[in-house]
Amino acid sequence: MPIVDSFLTELEREAATTKRVLERVPGDKLDWRPNAKSMSLGQLSLHVAQIPGLVARLIESDSAEPPQFVQQPAQSVNELLSAFESSITQAKTTLNQWDDAAVMAEWKLIKGDKVLMTTPRLGMIRAILLNHWYHHRGQLTVYLRLLDVPLPSVYGPSADENPFA
Repeated sequence: MPIVDSFLTELEREAATTKRVLERVPGDKLDWRPNAKSMSLGQLSLHVAQIPGLVARLIESDSAEPPQFVQQPAQSVNELLSAFESSITQAKTTLNQWDDAAVMAEWKLIKGDKVLMTTPRLGMIRAILLNHWYHHRGQLTVYLRLLDVPLPSVYGPSADENPFA
């Protein structure tokens, strides 16, 4: 089995979970933030929606400059869900192009002529495309809880939803 297949299986499973979380985002609270230093709900939810596709595009080539990160907020839940579907499609398309050699190939984060980081592309898939995505999805569930939005089951029952009952 090609290495990328396990990532694609995980991406598909986690996309279904992430979609359930994103569907709970209240459209009338997109400007809300738990703290002045925090992203707004609209910014965080759009970031969660876009991570897989953005990271997949970032690591398509053998190297990339650090992205200039300014997170725009979602203007509506429909925009958020549309961005999510596009992001997942982009990530799947990109990952499906890679054989084992491409997944294990060295990838570099560069700034001009300076190499800031080198890792196998596999490391970027695991650490940034997936783990970073899960981290921000977890943040989003905290935002939703603070807004008293019922949470879906993520890795097991939530206080609001028990798929095993």
